[in-house]
Amino acid sequence: MEMKPIGWVKSDFQSKFGIPRQSGLVEELQARVVFSPEYRVKEAFRGLSGFSHIWLLWEFSKSVRENWSPTVRPPRLGGNQRLGVFATRSPFRPNPLGLSCVRLEKVELEGPEGPVLHILGADLLDGTPVFDIKPYLPYADCRPEAVGGFASDAPEEKLQVELPPELTKKVPPEKLPALLGVLRRDPRPSYQNDPERSYGMAFAGLEVKFRVKNGTLSVTEIQRQGMLEDTNRILSEFSEDYKRMAE
Repeated sequence: MEMKPIGWVKSDFQSKFGIPRQSGLVEELQARVVFSPEYRVKEAFRGLSGFSHIWLLWEFSKSVRENWSPTVRPPRLGGNQRLGVFATRSPFRPNPLGLSCVRLEKVELEGPEGPVLHILGADLLDGTPVFDIKPYLPYADCRPEAVGGFASDAPEEKLQVELPPELTKKVPPEKLPALLGVLRRDPRPSYQNDPERSYGMAFAGLEVKFRVKNGTLSVTEIQRQGMLEDTNRILSEFSEDYKRMAE
């Protein structure tokens, strides 16, 4: 069976670092699903606005591999224990397919890209291919008695976030709640816990740098990504000039 994307996700994550490990953990995250021209048919979305949540079937487009492994190391277990790939939600699978339940905020039928789906709580990289959409049915999809194996309890928001006022001003107000939600969830890999290490996360066109120590995440710097790229380019050019002068 050959599958092709019907659309793509537009989100604030330009890299995998920082993306919540499951959908719905950071409800404030805003994203859109934009469809390829052949699927921009209003009739295909008739009745969808009556649902509060939808399922997205998508591809781990940055994790495609030729080979697969029958076991993986779940981050939830600190990366120290191997489990069967089918007992996890690892992106490294025989077929790199993902499934996310997201809140449907709005179905925008008009506009140059319409129909467009506005969603909340997505755990998706910008540009993620989407293969299908299905409505979430509470009577069928909700199982309160379900057992969650090694991930039975939802991860807690375990970090306090210190964001200085001068850096807060650099974040668009409509993006601030989502950024704080992502940082509280601790975007670091679970096996990294170096209080002296500086981390950088790309979010909503910003490069956010931070450190974590004693349960507190301290944001140390926020720059527009374009500014950071320009700075790196200038430093690189200066370094090359200096090398030539030294020679």
